[in-house]
Amino acid sequence: MCGIGGELRFDGRAADPEAVRRMLPCLEHRGPDSEGLWQRGPVALGHRRLKIIDLSEAGGQPMTDEQLGLSLVFNGCIYNYRQLREELRGYGYMFASTSDTEVIIKAYHRWGADCVQHFLGMFAFAIVEHASGTVMLARDRLGIKPMYLAETPGRLRFASTLPALLAAGEVDTSIDKVALQHYMTFHSVVPAPRTILAGVRKLPPATVRVIRPDGTSKETVYWEASHTRRDDVDNWPEAVHEALRTAVERRMVADVPVGVLLSGGLDSSYIVALLAEQGQKGLTTFSIGFESAAGESGDEFAYSDIIAKQFDTRHHQIRIGRDRFLPAVARTVAAMSEPMVSHDAIAFNLLSEDVVKQIKVVQSGQGADEILAGYSWYPPLRDVPRERAVDAYAREFFDRPHRELRTQLNPEWFLEEDVSREFVAAHFARPGAETAVDAALRLDTQVMLVDDPVKRVDNMTMDWGLEARVPFLDHELVELAAACPPELKLAQGGKGVLKDAARGVVPDEVIDRTKGYFPVPGIRHLEGPMLEMVREALHAPAARERALFRTDYVDRLLADPNTPRTTLGANQLWQLALLEMWLQDNGV
Repeated sequence: MCGIGGELRFDGRAADPEAVRRMLPCLEHRGPDSEGLWQRGPVALGHRRLKIIDLSEAGGQPMTDEQLGLSLVFNGCIYNYRQLREELRGYGYMFASTSDTEVIIKAYHRWGADCVQHFLGMFAFAIVEHASGTVMLARDRLGIKPMYLAETPGRLRFASTLPALLAAGEVDTSIDKVALQHYMTFHSVVPAPRTILAGVRKLPPATVRVIRPDGTSKETVYWEASHTRRDDVDNWPEAVHEALRTAVERRMVADVPVGVLLSGGLDSSYIVALLAEQGQKGLTTFSIGFESAAGESGDEFAYSDIIAKQFDTRHHQIRIGRDRFLPAVARTVAAMSEPMVSHDAIAFNLLSEDVVKQIKVVQSGQGADEILAGYSWYPPLRDVPRERAVDAYAREFFDRPHRELRTQLNPEWFLEEDVSREFVAAHFARPGAETAVDAALRLDTQVMLVDDPVKRVDNMTMDWGLEARVPFLDHELVELAAACPPELKLAQGGKGVLKDAARGVVPDEVIDRTKGYFPVPGIRHLEGPMLEMVREALHAPAARERALFRTDYVDRLLADPNTPRTTLGANQLWQLALLEMWLQDNGV
C-alpha cells in the first residue's frame, strides 16, 4: 500500500518534478515509511511507501530497472507475486528484491499490457518505457486501488488521491453539473470517469490506458464478471465456501502480521472463521462502537464478542465517546478523495486510527452485499420483467425522483435530462445480465461498489497508513457470485448462498441475525454541536457564493434536520452538508 503520483508531458517540455513533489505531502498518510521521486525527460514519478512486503530498501519506489528500461510506481498488493516471480525466473529474469513491485516490472516486460491478466490482487500503477516513451496506467479489476487524472493540453497528471492533484496546481475546480446530478440521485455516487470537479477524472476499474509520447492513448477494459448462468457448479454453497477460503488465504501474504476488522456481521465473521480453520492462532480482531442517539444503539459488540470468543481471537473493542466523535468528522472529510455521504466513513476512520497502533494490515468484509444480493433493493426486483428493470431499480435505489431536484437545486445547476436514469438504462441495455436482479448486481458491482464502500474503506484506512484487504472482492469469487442463480442469492432475506456456505463454520446466531450496518447515530440523527457544524457549512460564504442548493430547501432541512430522508433512509441534510464541507475543505 502506498501513494503514487506523476506527470507526463506531450508538448516537448520536460516534466515538472516540483509539481509531483507538491503531491507527496498529500500522499504521506498513505505511505508514511519513505518517499521517492524520479524524473527523466517528459515523465516524473512520485511515491510514498507503506512497507508491507520486502521491508528493505530494495523494495523502494519509484523502482527502475535500467537493464529492461522500465520505471514504475505502484500502489496495492499482488497476492500471487511469489508464484509469478518463480514463473518469470523460468523465463530467465533475475530479481534484486523480494517485492511484488519488481514482479510487476518483469511481468510487464514479459507480457506487456496483458500482465494485468496474470495478477491476483489490488493495484493501481504507472509504468514507463524509457526507450519508446510509452506509459501505461492500470487499475485492478474491482477498482480497489484508486487513480485520479487531471488532463490539460500537453500534460497529464495522475495521483492516488484527488487532493494530491489539487496540490500540484492548475486544476479546473468548477463543479461538474452531470456529476452533481449523480451525487444527488445515484446514492451520492459519481460513476467513473467523472468526479464532482470538472478538471479531475478517474481511471475506471479493470482498465489499462496506454499513452504514447504524443499524448494519444487507448483505453482497454480487460475484465468483466459475466452475470449469466453456468452449468459447471453442482453445489453453489460449497463452491462459494471454497472460493472465499482461497481468497482469505491469499490475503495473508505479507511480511507483517494481518488482522481482521470484525463488525459482528456474517461477512467479517466468516473471514475470521476461515482464518481460524486455516490454523491462524491468536488472530487480532477489532470492533468499534459509538454512543447511542435518539434511541438507536451505536454498537454490535454482542455479535463480535461471540465470534471473538468462539475463535479465540485477540479482540479489541473500540468505544468512541462524544469527545472523539466531533473532531473525527473534520479529519474524515479531509481524508475523502471525493464526497462520501455514508456515516460508515467516520467509523472506519476512527477504527483505523486505533487499529494502526497495533497492526498494519487487516482483512475486511466489504463487497459481500453487492456481489451476493445482501441489500434491501434487490428483493423487489425479483419478479420484475427485464424490460421494466430500469424503472424498478430507480424506484428502489435512487435518492429521489429527478423531478424533486428542480425544487432542491438552484436553476443554474439543474439539468432537465435525468442523467442518472440514462446512465442506468445504458448499463442495463448491455448484453448479458439475464434478469433484473442480475442487471442490478452487475451495475452495483462495477459502479456503486467501487465508488462507495470500496473507496470509503481505502480512503479511511489509508488515512492512517493501514492496509485493508477485501477477500469478497477476489475476482475469481466475484465471477462465481455473478454466475450464481439470483434465487439462491436472494434466499433467506439476502445472501442466502453465503449463509448456507457458512453453516457449521459460523455460529447460527450470527448467520441468522438481522442485517446490520456500522451504526453511527451521531450522523443519522443530527443534533447539538454536530448540527451546528452542518449549519455553518451550509451558511458559509463559499456555500452562499456557490449557491448549489435552493435557499428554501436548505432552510426547510435545517428547521427539521432529521425527518427528510432519501429513498434508502439517509439523512438529506447530511448529504448536502457533506458536499459543502468537502468542497470547502479542499478550497474549492
